[in-house]
Amino acid sequence: MAKQVKLFQSLLKHSARLQPNLKCKCTKNVIHSRSLHSGSIYEQKTSWSAVSTYDEAFRRSVETPNEFWGEAAENISWFKKWDRVLDDSNSPHTRWFVGGEMNTCYNCLDRHVEKGFGDMNAIIYDSPVTNTVQRITYTQLLREVAKLAGALSNLGVKKGDRVLIYMPMIPQAMATMLACARLGAVHSLVFGGFAAKELSTRINHAAPKVIVSASCGVEPNRIVDYKPILESAIAQSEHKPDKCIIYQRHGLEKAILDPQMDVNYHDVVSAAKPHDCVPVLATDPLYLLYTSGTTGTPKAIIRPNGGHAVVLYWSMFNSYGIKPGEVWFSGSDLGWVVGHSYICYAPLLHGNTTVLFEGKPVGTPDPGTYWRVIHDHGVAAMFTAPTALRAIRREDPKGAYMKKYFLGHFRELYLAGEHCDHETLEWARDTLQKPVIDHWWQTETGSAITCSNMGLGNNPYPPAGVAGKPVPGWNIKVLRQDMTECDVDELGIIVAKLPLPPCAMSGLYKNDEKFLSAYFKTFPGYYDSTDAGFIDKEGNIAVMSRVDDVINVAGHRLSSGALEEAMLEHPDLAEAAVVGVPDTLKGHVPLGLCVVKSGTKKHSTDIVKEVVQCVRDHIGPVAAFKQAVIVPRLPKTRSGKVARNTIASMASGKSFKVPASIEDPGVYPQLAAIFKQMGYVDLGEPEM
Repeated sequence: MAKQVKLFQSLLKHSARLQPNLKCKCTKNVIHSRSLHSGSIYEQKTSWSAVSTYDEAFRRSVETPNEFWGEAAENISWFKKWDRVLDDSNSPHTRWFVGGEMNTCYNCLDRHVEKGFGDMNAIIYDSPVTNTVQRITYTQLLREVAKLAGALSNLGVKKGDRVLIYMPMIPQAMATMLACARLGAVHSLVFGGFAAKELSTRINHAAPKVIVSASCGVEPNRIVDYKPILESAIAQSEHKPDKCIIYQRHGLEKAILDPQMDVNYHDVVSAAKPHDCVPVLATDPLYLLYTSGTTGTPKAIIRPNGGHAVVLYWSMFNSYGIKPGEVWFSGSDLGWVVGHSYICYAPLLHGNTTVLFEGKPVGTPDPGTYWRVIHDHGVAAMFTAPTALRAIRREDPKGAYMKKYFLGHFRELYLAGEHCDHETLEWARDTLQKPVIDHWWQTETGSAITCSNMGLGNNPYPPAGVAGKPVPGWNIKVLRQDMTECDVDELGIIVAKLPLPPCAMSGLYKNDEKFLSAYFKTFPGYYDSTDAGFIDKEGNIAVMSRVDDVINVAGHRLSSGALEEAMLEHPDLAEAAVVGVPDTLKGHVPLGLCVVKSGTKKHSTDIVKEVVQCVRDHIGPVAAFKQAVIVPRLPKTRSGKVARNTIASMASGKSFKVPASIEDPGVYPQLAAIFKQMGYVDLGEPEM
């Protein structure tokens, strides 16, 4: 521990991170580092321009983006500096740091080791489902990644090739991501446990040269055998990879390997020589990430190397207030954008220790598991989804499990993934006695669109129900369909004025037509977030629901988020969801689904009546909210989002497909039985 503290202090001393209210122009620092790819010495000039307030940072990012992001880019090591910061000549195909050459893996690992921080922990792997805690230093991770890159190269993987990763939450998954980045290969990480059909669609679309997988994943109550799923997916796909690398998990049943197709992860890595970093253009893709189901052409976000690294490094302090050397915990999955950005890349780019957690917020073994992780590993700040807090609150409404652990070193809890109701937010603030901060971003954006910008001195306690102010670089507006700006507190479509900042997607893989039509056609000159919300009088953004979840009741547009907020005013509700169902008179009327807290003794009929009254009291009769029902649970994706569109389809008698990302498809038969009792007899049939 003393060694870790010493390294942390040294890292802080040599890092010129900006602090709030600093009012000086910092001098340039010149750092000399050895370039592994060539053995030469190159000069990295790092310039930090101190910004005293959020308002000044935001103004500069919008008015002079070349200057603003050019300064931020000085914090990243470049093999060749860019010719031009911003090229928006072919909008919305914006390009950042044109002509610049760098390597994301080098920035995540090599440069920290070269500066003397190799003994600092890069990853703390905490797996309550396997009773494992493993600490991996930057030097150890670099050694593994370099040899894995050599193994991939030996199998023919080169710059620009695709590598599909189908693995559980284990360090080898992160090592594979970084090894691909080291080679300039493009990784496509698919959530571990996806069914064969969904996996095959991604294999066919990405056409990977190599697939890296594991023998199994471990869930709280079962083992998921990956190898049969992978074999079935390859059989269903027209594209066949050259090889599959299979990691055999320690202490668990080994997968049977096909000698014609499969190689053992340990064997090929042990035999390989370390591979140097391959320079790539800043505009070259780092990864592909699929955003939704596979109906029609798959939608794979392309993330550019340079802008991604620049913004993620910048965000760790400016957005989250995290200093180099501190421990950061993102309670997500590597298969989602949060996992890509804030489990793997951002913490390592910034020189932090990242917690890789293989478990659940409840049930592994109890609702105190997050607080145990924070206590055990000295976590400074954490990022999770509102649904995780709701699950914890449902099981531990008084915070008894939280009180078992010392959290004095813990500063903030950040929430994103879906709208956070103010009841859950206020419960967390009251129970933790710490800032609990909602913010908003999307797979397409790669990092936050709005937040409290903690490093820039913003309010750590913004009003409940809002997701903070626009992050510098995001020029956010709320528009009506006719492209006029909404008034304060008026519900509209949230859009961002072009150009988008450097971390945003650069396109959709093999689908430029969809890229243009889905995001830029409806509001020319703007990025259409397809989220609905409003701006309050202080400039905070409230994200209420997806546009598809706005319910039109007799001409009145109501967000599902606002109705759910009103429902959750009832003290016995842990979760709520609202969908619109057809009505012959009003067009649509809302239907509320209620999940009660653990231990609630009140009769369900009384709860429903009181919930209806809550909505009437807080929204008014305009909502026409008269139907609500108690359900055991809600259908959620593995990232924690409620699948409202499938609930609405079921209740409206429409056929629908259960999304591949649903955590437990077994919830749908339960809902079908409940809806049938309510009189929804022509239920939509799910396609599994």
